This record gives sequence, structure tokens and C-alpha cells, in this order.
Amino acid sequence: MNSHLGRRAFSPMELHALFHGYVYGDEKQKREQPKHWHFWLPLFAYYTGAYSDEIGHLTLENLTTRDGIEGFEFTTNEKILPRFIPIHSALWQAGLEDYLEFVSEQHQERLLFDLPSKVNRYSEKVRIWFSGEGERLGYLQKCGLPNIDQQGLKTAISSLRLNFEQQLRIHAIQAGQKPLYNYLMGYRQDHSLSEPNSLMLQHIVEPLRNINSKAHWQRFIARQNS
Repeated sequence: MNSHLGRRAFSPMELHALFHGYVYGDEKQKREQPKHWHFWLPLFAYYTGAYSDEIGHLTLENLTTRDGIEGFEFTTNEKILPRFIPIHSALWQAGLEDYLEFVSEQHQERLLFDLPSKVNRYSEKVRIWFSGEGERLGYLQKCGLPNIDQQGLKTAISSLRLNFEQQLRIHAIQAGQKPLYNYLMGYRQDHSLSEPNSLMLQHIVEPLRNINSKAHWQRFIARQNS
């Protein structure tokens, strides 16, 4: 799908700009206040297709293992169905194991514990940081990308779900497993698999393109202290 509610997926060049922006670089920006969720939330959104509010609600207990496959259990969005999303290898490569240990050492339950809620939702804070508000520039603009393109379509944090969806559809069709595509997206239509094979889910998710093999949480930590 190219658009959803007036939104579109990011182009390959735009994805490169986002995931090679300052958050994933080595230099701290002037007046920047880095948060752990600034690093992880865009990566989670791209590699799981989850909405920012779902990601904000993730806890350590939502990390489960099925058939030897580690993944996230998403259960907090009333509009779409609960689902198990295998953790993409790129997230492990980005230092997820170290980060999970850090979260536990901090005696925190939520994965993105430094992401505050607003009116009991995490998505509003994410929207302002990512897309900006009024004269305040968001991460999108700081990466040189517009909110609205020449065709009038918007890009936002939820556009990363569309990127996930585009790639997932191709992988599922190639594997002859369209019901698994519907399951991974949380779609109610044709959602006939309550307990799908986790190995097949991983087979469909894992081919997602690695958008920055050099992104690493420890690099992010070092940048904060630079």
C-alpha cells in the first residue's frame, strides 16, 4: 500500500536519511536532549510495523519466545488484533540485548521507560518529536525531509508501518502465506490464524531490508557523552 489516511511510505532515500541522521551518528546536536526512545522507537516501528503507542506500552514481559523464536507480544491497540512479531536480527545487531539488560538494571518494566505519556498515550509525544509542531522542528525536518510531499501526501512515524507492510506483503506472497501477512499486520480480515507457526513468521519478517547495519545503542550512548 502506498498511502493510508493520506500518508505514504518513506522512499529508500528517505529511509536512508532518517536512519543515518544524527540520532544514529556520532555527534550530539546543539541543545539536543537525547532519550533512549529516540534511538529505539523508529527502529522498532520499522522492523515490527507497530504503532508508536503500541511500542510505548511494551514491557519486558512482552518479550516472549515461541518455538525457539524471540519476539514481541503486541496487545494494546484496540483497532487491530494482538500479534506476535519475531525480533528482526537487525535489532539484536543494534544492541537490543545490551539495552534490555540496561532496562532491567534500572528496575524498569517498560522498554521505552523514558518516553512519557500524554493523556495516557505515548503517540502524542512521539508525534511532536518526530514531525514537529508549530515552529518546532521535528526529527523529520532535521533530516531534511518534508512532512508533506508535492502530491500532498504526508509522512510521519506511522509511515514506517507502511514500509513494513510493503515489504511484508511481497515476502508473504512469495512464500504463499498471505494469511501470515494479515496476522503480522493485525488485520481483522481473513485473520484465521490464532497461533501461527513462529518459524514461518520469522521467515517472512527476517528479509526486511537492514536500513543501517552500523546503528548501535552503545554508539548512541557514546554520542550522548560526546
